Amino acid sequence: MKQVKVIIERSADLYSSFAENLEGIYGGGETVAEAKQSIIDAIALYKEYNQDIPDLLKGDYELVYQFDTESLLNYYKGIFTNAALERITGINQKQLQHYASGLKKPRATQAQKIEYGLHALANELLAIKL
Repeated sequence: MKQVKVIIERSADLYSSFAENLEGIYGGGETVAEAKQSIIDAIALYKEYNQDIPDLLKGDYELVYQFDTESLLNYYKGIFTNAALERITGINQKQLQHYASGLKKPRATQAQKIEYGLHALANELLAIKL
């Protein structure tokens, strides 16, 4: 299936979103949910008011969201403590806090550790039956 890659980033006062592989499609909001809905609305408006629609938006496609590390850690702050993230990523809490605050940017290997740790947790949770 075709994928529209949507980047979500946090600024000082809101979340912004943009379609990385489509020009001219932007959104934003005070929450991630609002930024996601804004990009969906922007795509709908783009398709409604433009005659030359990119092949990517014709037929079925899915939206794939990519966060920068700072935005991801802040978005899930109420769900994951730094202690929990340390357990699943192997990255110490102080370093995670530096990433969440924007004081430091993680190297690619550190960002991968966070991503892999979250994916491993997700796979573990998907296997649970109650």
